[in-house]
Amino acid sequence: MAVLRSRFHRPRASLIKRLSPLLKLGDAGNFYLQAFRAVPRALASYPKEMLRLVAELGMGAGALAVIGGTVVIVGFLTLSAGALLAVQGFNSLGDIGVEALTGFFSAFINVRIAAPVTAGIGLAATIGAGTTAQLGAMRISEEIDALETMSVDSVAYLVATRMIAGTFVALPLYALAVIMAFISSRVATTLFYGQSAGVYDHYFATFLRPIDLVWSFLQAIVMAISVMLIHTYYGYSASGGPAGVGEAVGRAVRSSLIAVVMVTLLVSLAIYGTGGNFNLAG
Repeated sequence: MAVLRSRFHRPRASLIKRLSPLLKLGDAGNFYLQAFRAVPRALASYPKEMLRLVAELGMGAGALAVIGGTVVIVGFLTLSAGALLAVQGFNSLGDIGVEALTGFFSAFINVRIAAPVTAGIGLAATIGAGTTAQLGAMRISEEIDALETMSVDSVAYLVATRMIAGTFVALPLYALAVIMAFISSRVATTLFYGQSAGVYDHYFATFLRPIDLVWSFLQAIVMAISVMLIHTYYGYSASGGPAGVGEAVGRAVRSSLIAVVMVTLLVSLAIYGTGGNFNLAG
């Protein structure tokens, strides 16, 4: 009888192992649905907690707040990306004799690709990783279980509040990111390469479409929600002690970086299609 049971359970265990990625995906989807359902309750019951989280996520806590936390990190990332875009754009366009169009390069690529992706990476590496570590530490120290024992909705109090706060923080952070990208591209082109400021500003203002900025901010909001959902899920479901929390942070950052690129791709295809809504003519 024991032999029959072992032979019967082997295929079942193998099937469960093969379906494990699908089961994890379903568990994550159920968690995301619970988080969205908990948003109204979080807004109604925990406004003070959301304000505290907005300040913490935006400026950091403790010693990190002294240097600006996420604000400084995202600002420097996009500043570097904008300067790199100016360097590559000026040299590449200069090979065909149209380096005057560097302003167009900045207005077109910074808004649609460079600033969103760079800001998304900054959000994942700062706000997202910190959120996963916080929730993971609370999970392994049984603080989340203690909240549920006291009849506190842990998803609303810990997850939905962080998702809302992360979205609020992402808007001014992304505005800063776009401004830093524009400034660094202009300074690199006019100061280091000696292009006329009037030429740069002319092509920049000509090809900068205000509607592109609106779509870019919408993309940043979707990106922030995706990043916060992924990181809260991995933190909330962490296990295995401190090592398990570290593993959860690594997995969350990896998943959120993939999500940032996928959001950029899908939003760009949905808004601009294959043509890009762009015509360059004399």
